[in-house]
Amino acid sequence: MTIFEVSVPATTGNLGPGFDCLGAALSLYSRFEFTIAERLTITATGEGAGQVERDETNLVYQGIVKLYQHIDRPIPPIALHTDTAIPLSRGLGSSATAIVGGIFGANLLAGSPLDRMQLLDLAIAMEGHPDNVAPAVLGGCQLMASNQNGGWEFCDLQWHDAIAIAVAIPEFELSTAKARQVLPKQVSMGDAIFNASHLALLTHGIQSGKASWLRAGLQDRLHQPYRQSLIVGMENVQTAAIAAGAYGMVISGAGPTLLALAPTDKINNVATAMQQAWQLMEIKSVTKCLVIAKDGTTFINR
Repeated sequence: MTIFEVSVPATTGNLGPGFDCLGAALSLYSRFEFTIAERLTITATGEGAGQVERDETNLVYQGIVKLYQHIDRPIPPIALHTDTAIPLSRGLGSSATAIVGGIFGANLLAGSPLDRMQLLDLAIAMEGHPDNVAPAVLGGCQLMASNQNGGWEFCDLQWHDAIAIAVAIPEFELSTAKARQVLPKQVSMGDAIFNASHLALLTHGIQSGKASWLRAGLQDRLHQPYRQSLIVGMENVQTAAIAAGAYGMVISGAGPTLLALAPTDKINNVATAMQQAWQLMEIKSVTKCLVIAKDGTTFINR
C-alpha cells in the first residue's frame, strides 16, 4: 500500500504594504498523508486537531475534490491524515496549506497528471487570491501580479540572509472574513501612491538587507490601520519589537499573529519583547523565530 506524504509550509501574506500581492513561506509545516482505502477516513494530530472536520467538508478533502473534478476522474475512497504545527485562524496560512496539501495529494494519487504550476493555478482558483498559496507551493518570498492574459506572474524575491523573522501568535483567533469586513471600499490617491512606493522599496530591502529601506518599506496605509483595532495590544507589541531592535512589525496575513523583521543577532530579543508586551496586558502568546522556507511544497511516497 503506497502512502503519499505532502509537506506544506506556513505562509505570511501582505508583509505590510504588499496587500494581497506579497507573501513568504515560513519554516512551520503542515504534513498530510494520503492512501487509497476502502472508505473515506480522516484523522488529525497537531494544532487544532479537535477542530478538523472528519467528513467531506474537510478543506483538504475539498482540495482533493477540486483536482479530481479538474482531471474529470471519479474520486477514490481515501484515508487522509493531517498533522500540523500551524495554528488555525491566526494569519499563518493554515487554510492555504490545507488547500495545497489536498490538491498535491490528489495529484499524486492520480499518477501526477499535472505539473507544479498547474497545481498552483488550481489552488489559486480555490483560494481566490494567490498571496498565501503561491509561496506555499513555490517557497521563498513571492511577489505576484495578474498579467494581460488573465493569469499570474510570480517574482521570486531573494530573501537576504541577514533578515531574521519572529512571529508572536496570540491565544485569540481572528477570521479572515472579519478582518476583510473592516477594510474600506475605496482609498485616497495619496494612500495608493504611499503603498505603491513603499512596496517597491520593501522588495529592494528584502533582497539587499538595507536597514533604512526595510524600516520605511514595512509601512502600510491600505489594511493595517483598519485591522489594528481587531488585534488587542498591537501598538504595544510593535513599540516593544522596535525598541528591541526590529526593523518593523506587520500583521501576518489577516492576523492576529504579528510578524517582526530584525537583524539575526537581535531576533531572539525581539521575540521575547513581543511576548512580554502582550503578557503585560494578560494576553498569552507563543513566539517563534523562523526562517524562509525555500522549497515550498514537497512530497514523498513510502
